[in-house]
Amino acid sequence: MSEKPNPRVPIEPERYELSAKPFYHFAWNRREFFQFLGAGMLVLGVMRDAAAMQESGQARRRGEESLPREVSSWLHIGEDGSVTVFTGKVEVGQDIRTSLTQAVAEELRVSIDSIRMVMGDTQVVPFDMGTFGSRTTPTMNLQLRRVSATARDALVQLAAQRWNADAKTLSAKNGEISDASGHSISYGDLLKGQQITEMIPAEDPLEPASEWTVAGKPLARVNGRELVTGEHRYPSDHALPGMLYGKIVRPDAFNATLVSADTAKAEKMPGVAVVRDGDFLGVVAPTSFEARKAAEAIQATWKSEPQPSNKDLFEVLRKTAGAEEERDRGTHITGSIEQGMAAADQRLKQTYTVQYIAHTPLEPRAAVAQWDGDKLTVWTGTQRPFGVRQELAEAFHLKEDQVHVFMPDTGAAYGGKHTGETAIEAARLARAAKRPVKVVWTREEEFTWAYFRPAGVIDVSSGVKNDGSITAWEFHNYNSGGAGIPTYYDIANQHIQFHPSHSPLRQGSYRGLAATANHFARESHMDELAHLVKMDPLEFRLKNLKNERLRAVFQAAAEKVGWEKRKKEPGRGFGMGGGFEKAGNVATVAEVSVDRASRKVKIERLVTAFECGAIVNPENLESQVAGANIMGIGGALFEAIQFENGKILNPRLSQYRVPRFSDVPKIEVVLLDRKDIPSAGAGETPIVGVAPAVGNAIFKAAGVRLRSLPMVPEGLPKA
Repeated sequence: MSEKPNPRVPIEPERYELSAKPFYHFAWNRREFFQFLGAGMLVLGVMRDAAAMQESGQARRRGEESLPREVSSWLHIGEDGSVTVFTGKVEVGQDIRTSLTQAVAEELRVSIDSIRMVMGDTQVVPFDMGTFGSRTTPTMNLQLRRVSATARDALVQLAAQRWNADAKTLSAKNGEISDASGHSISYGDLLKGQQITEMIPAEDPLEPASEWTVAGKPLARVNGRELVTGEHRYPSDHALPGMLYGKIVRPDAFNATLVSADTAKAEKMPGVAVVRDGDFLGVVAPTSFEARKAAEAIQATWKSEPQPSNKDLFEVLRKTAGAEEERDRGTHITGSIEQGMAAADQRLKQTYTVQYIAHTPLEPRAAVAQWDGDKLTVWTGTQRPFGVRQELAEAFHLKEDQVHVFMPDTGAAYGGKHTGETAIEAARLARAAKRPVKVVWTREEEFTWAYFRPAGVIDVSSGVKNDGSITAWEFHNYNSGGAGIPTYYDIANQHIQFHPSHSPLRQGSYRGLAATANHFARESHMDELAHLVKMDPLEFRLKNLKNERLRAVFQAAAEKVGWEKRKKEPGRGFGMGGGFEKAGNVATVAEVSVDRASRKVKIERLVTAFECGAIVNPENLESQVAGANIMGIGGALFEAIQFENGKILNPRLSQYRVPRFSDVPKIEVVLLDRKDIPSAGAGETPIVGVAPAVGNAIFKAAGVRLRSLPMVPEGLPKA
């Protein structure tokens, strides 16, 4: 009854997971079987394999609309004036702990220091789908503002009743309610013996962004001291008394079945226990070193079928397009491509490709699991604590209220920690050992057994008049996803389509989702069209762009870099790219130098203009934009997973090239603060302009058009 990992199951990147298919589904033991069923007849109904069911935009909105309306679900004010806030969102390095604290402080009128944020603990916080999609700021920040405003109004009413005063004459500030005469009472004193039982109203007046005093201002990380002094404990630091260390014996290829395992040598090692459950094979030992040695001592034989390799990748993606039950989603058709092409003076058809890349988080996956009878507690790093709780419950045939998942602030994720593989592994070993067990993936395991950003093939056909007006736009994405696929340019005749394919490797969410691939293809093609009709790339974009917010960021980036005054030098070039995604607008200009003799490409400067509505924390926002730029350099220039017949060929940092300090150029960030527009998220969108800007700059510098990511893994291609 066990199931092995299936790297071929795609996690469609343009949607988010509701329930990811677990790596393992363990067999019932006899006691569990009858406890679950009781007496009577057993009739089993098998659900269709959902292959990691995804969250559509409609489902996500339903989840956001069903947030608890009771203030007490989200916030508690102690008699000492301390404020405890509960949220299912989690901290993976994007510093939402600080921005959410600002939201509460702004509306509740309390000091930052009085607020404690409880995040990602499934036992105490309201249900949350997960921390992804740049949804924290537009949803949870807004929700906590509404909660805090409701609590503040309730406190004012309590004071008015106590003083027999008109609530309109009272004000809240610094954790106190005051009247016009200066008489005041603290929140804590006001609440002694009472609880706020208010419901959040459907429409609640919030402080407008133009009047913010705490939000909208720079604020250092609220837990910064703990991070820099080492006081904070990440999931990989977590330890419990009597804890053992676990190690999994991995197959030598994906989709492998365990044929046999000689465990005699490992079982003779002091303190070592071997656990086998179907294709699951692991060990526990008193130390991590002993666990590794025991796993290495097991002689396992695996069976797998031949699988595709890198050289076949794009052919496989094309051939298997439409193989999934849900096919050809994300289709957008307006006008007539045939008429648009007929009206064009010139036509262009090109193909762009992107390779699989790894998330490479600072902290690989880690989990500690502890059983107490039939109750399970797991400490792990995940973007979806409630999703991991569901996976654990399904894997071990438990009810969800028997599983407690706690998520300590984690060392990065980038969309790569939606699933709970390590938590399940630790829990399976802990159940066998009857002691807490800790499992920490090595970097090689992280590179091999985590999912990747999807590879893709994108075909673009277009028609353009000699005056620069685009008359036709046909865009087909195979496999990488539908995020960011609609064009934001004003084109009457469009046919845009995403075609799911059967992915050779396990794939899933990554910062920006498929928007990076789609923006790379679209913005590279825009530059090719501009070159075709002999127009300046900025002028060409603005001619075909009506969206004022997007026009503003292109113009701001161009102004900052001095686009009109840029010098034309041999081996040096400027390029731009940008777009709209997750309610944010971005434009990036890159300056690149190319040495044709050495084939070395160096990014000299990146300028990114970004607008995401009203800015909550400008200092953190600037860091997010700069970080996205640095991350985008890797996928643009050299990051790519190499694989052959079910095996990853470069599963180490010595073999997989990520950006280094020497790769980081001068980065300048221009923030456009739109206080008249609701705040949007910023964790993902700034990455999408980097690759096309760099590729377009390389063309200007070297006259070579590169249409595949990564563009220069071995330096500029030979002429």
